[in-house]
Amino acid sequence: MNKKWSWSVFFLAIVSLVIVGCSSDNSSGASSDSNKKIRISFNPGPYSDQFKKGVAPSLEEKGYTIEYKEFTDGIQPNVAVANGELDANAHQHTFYLDSINEREKLDLTGAVQIPTPPMGLYSKKHSSLEDVADGAQINVPNEPPNLLRALTILHEIGWITINDDIDPLQASLNDIKSNPHNLDFVMTDPAQGPRALEDVDFAAIQGNFAVANNIKLTTALAHENMTDPNVVIVAVDKKNLDKPFVKDLVEAYHSEEFKEYILSNPDYEGYHLPKYFNE
Repeated sequence: MNKKWSWSVFFLAIVSLVIVGCSSDNSSGASSDSNKKIRISFNPGPYSDQFKKGVAPSLEEKGYTIEYKEFTDGIQPNVAVANGELDANAHQHTFYLDSINEREKLDLTGAVQIPTPPMGLYSKKHSSLEDVADGAQINVPNEPPNLLRALTILHEIGWITINDDIDPLQASLNDIKSNPHNLDFVMTDPAQGPRALEDVDFAAIQGNFAVANNIKLTTALAHENMTDPNVVIVAVDKKNLDKPFVKDLVEAYHSEEFKEYILSNPDYEGYHLPKYFNE
């Protein structure tokens, strides 16, 4: 082979490798300006519909394509975001995310709060809080952050008293200081709350699982007083927080179009709305 030709081929091969290498470094999901894709996951409940009908249209107008995935547990979607298999997820509040970050050694954070159905105390056997009897069975979530939410509802309606300054990540039934009605607590996975409602006297059910099981929020005998750490967030890897796709996600949730979608839809009656709805 001609020596000049061989050097030309060698030079072209090196250039090709550099180009391929640069392309592969910048082609990870939504992080690439030339590949505007957002991969996002949801759990059962209202957050997928909120996104598809109120958020996705404005993102698609900006040239994004959306890839959806569904999970039934809270850990896998966080690990998937941390591993780069997903760009974001929407199913959890900050207390829960903190517990998963600690447990799985992840570094995820909330990018934006979203309209959230509150946890409520429901019953199919009783129509009033005054119907509580000694030994009544109460279904509560078995996850510490959500258990604390349930115990706080029961504390606020006067059925129990609980310790002060409970660590949400370590909350347990041992945090009950007094139980004058001798309530019998049945702990299950949060998603099983609606099913347990058939068998117990009262059940503390997370709002997303109530909605997913066609339980009207307005039928709850009591609701939690929601604080910011209990409002559902869109979670992303902290290292991506300043990426364009995250900024566009936040902007889409803050848009007038999204606010109008929520406020004009009776399905969202009883939801806790983030502060930006008042801006």
